[in-house]
Amino acid sequence: MNTLRGIHHVTAITSSAEKNYAFFTNILGMRLVKKTVNQDDIQTYHLFFADDRGSAGTDITFFDFPGIPKAVTGTNEIFKTGLRVPSDEALVYWVKRFDKYNITHSGIYEQFGRKVIDFQDFDEQLYQLVSDEADTGVAPGIPWQKGPVPNEYGIRGLGPIFVRIADFNFYRQVLETVLGFRHADSVGETHLFEVGEGGNGGRMIVEHNATLGQAQQGFGSVHHMAFRVKDRKELEEWIAHMGSYRFPISGYVDRFYFESLYANIAQGILLEFATDGPGFIDDEEPYETLGERLALPPKFRNNREEIEGLVRQFDTVRSTKTFEKEYLD
Repeated sequence: MNTLRGIHHVTAITSSAEKNYAFFTNILGMRLVKKTVNQDDIQTYHLFFADDRGSAGTDITFFDFPGIPKAVTGTNEIFKTGLRVPSDEALVYWVKRFDKYNITHSGIYEQFGRKVIDFQDFDEQLYQLVSDEADTGVAPGIPWQKGPVPNEYGIRGLGPIFVRIADFNFYRQVLETVLGFRHADSVGETHLFEVGEGGNGGRMIVEHNATLGQAQQGFGSVHHMAFRVKDRKELEEWIAHMGSYRFPISGYVDRFYFESLYANIAQGILLEFATDGPGFIDDEEPYETLGERLALPPKFRNNREEIEGLVRQFDTVRSTKTFEKEYLD
């Protein structure tokens, strides 16, 4: 069976779709490639931010569940999301950018051979920028060409996903035996795993922590992580494979923009297997206007009026606007 091809996407929870859109568009300079609804809860927005074309392996997505409480940090959770930038020089730019916009950050430091910056958003959701300076693994995407961040410094995909787990031995066995990850390095109780071609786009960093209490999902936390499979054929192989280990699985799920399988692989850890296509450029939205209207998969389109009445309307039109590239001294 073919190995996983790297990270596909990460889905998190926000307290505000509007603030989330402003943060990712104006501060991080990522492109909103799809504004749709949670297909399992149509009163909830589902926003997809990605590279210039919405390539697999570049998108971080958000739900804004109405009335959900703030997350409680702990163990047994996906607790931080990595985002790739082209170089060490880009990180210097991002320190200046974060300072300009009063974004809480760590400054530049080194982790597992990469220079990185940790930062957080308005919900205290945790992220890390990671430099691709020495990266030779999974290929990156293309930064949003018309966004406010200079292209040579722009975010171009997902970097390592960070997991905190109490039963590390069990989780390691799942990663290596079931999912095909390789243990690449360790520093104390923090462990680096890679899958597929490896590198920043195929990394998971796992912290063994049996001291903290159980994490509780809410706004400011990650809902699930997804890894790439090539197509429906590979997805069906993974459905059979995960079922043979008796993990709780969803079976085949058609999300229209990609096809999926969901599996609970450990306490608090929901994993998705997602196909690289079809992608976000579709019959509703061409490349030029991605994310500018409420997009609906075909099975929901007869209910557009009802759905539009359930979600708050907010403006995401960018094709008529010009973002000046912000070079900072």
